Amino acid sequence: MSHMPELEASVLPADAVEVGRIADAWGIKGWFKVAAFSADPEALFTAKQWYLQPPEKGARQFTGTVLLPVKQARVHSDSVVATSPVVNDRNTAEALRGARIFVARSDFPQPEDGEYYWVDLLGLSVVNREGVVLGVVRDLLSTGPQTVLVLAYEEDGKERERMIPFVDAYVDKVDLPGKTIVADWQPDY
Repeated sequence: MSHMPELEASVLPADAVEVGRIADAWGIKGWFKVAAFSADPEALFTAKQWYLQPPEKGARQFTGTVLLPVKQARVHSDSVVATSPVVNDRNTAEALRGARIFVARSDFPQPEDGEYYWVDLLGLSVVNREGVVLGVVRDLLSTGPQTVLVLAYEEDGKERERMIPFVDAYVDKVDLPGKTIVADWQPDY
């Protein structure tokens, strides 16, 4: 029988980013498996606390936002496993199954020069070298060899979509403080 650990009620930080879900218990000593939303889940490894919210569907063991202290998170085979000082056995870990994991963006490790977290690119305005607005980044797609910016823009009163490869050949500059991306791209491409 699973039982919920004692977790402190909390408020989701304004810069919180959903980074994964607790997939299941792992082993008998309170470890749990995490389904990370990123191929490089460094934020899960560096954050010392995770904010949990219940799953949108299915059984809910808690309501609102709670704080889960993290003792250790690491890669195991092709997934992430973690443990917390308040989760001491398999039954307690099972009670967290399905919980949505959020980490404050300010707790993410600093990216290398020329690297960006997708969450930081969402909402940026994309303009071409001539200053023509091409749209706003609504989404990003990973196509394997490259990432593609999915832009939303309006034309003739209708919402449209434009895709631009997020590669050096087309992206001249990313200005996070200025909330813009300059691209070598034309509106009629």
